[in-house]
Amino acid sequence: MKYMIMLYASQRDYDAMAGKSGPDSPAWSAADVAAMYEYMGKWNQAMVESGEFVEAHGLAAPVHTRRIHGLKDGVPVVTDGPYAETLEVLAGYNIVECESFDRATELAAEATKCPAPAGTDTSAWYVDVRPVDDGPGDVEG
Repeated sequence: MKYMIMLYASQRDYDAMAGKSGPDSPAWSAADVAAMYEYMGKWNQAMVESGEFVEAHGLAAPVHTRRIHGLKDGVPVVTDGPYAETLEVLAGYNIVECESFDRATELAAEATKCPAPAGTDTSAWYVDVRPVDDGPGDVEG
């Protein structure tokens, strides 16, 4: 079965990785960012080698987001950057195909071990895992 591993971050996290410090997020150096990409690359490669990797993508910072809010007078309402700095948003995802939800959870847990600069509060970082519904009857209730 396929599972989506969803990685979350905030605009503040993206700012820190771009070298801008915040109250709970020191500025990342180029070496910090390189260490993060190296870790995530190894994490993905391990899933490729185990045959569980399907696809993965990172997403641009939340500030580059547009949200469409239903209709007003029959016209879709579009807003830019709808996220406040403290809200977590989807930062990237992996699709894996593995034998069980527990195995997908093990794979996702490895993402939380990604290195960060000293002083970064990583206790609030989280990853979600959800089965991918490929059709009726694919996901148990």
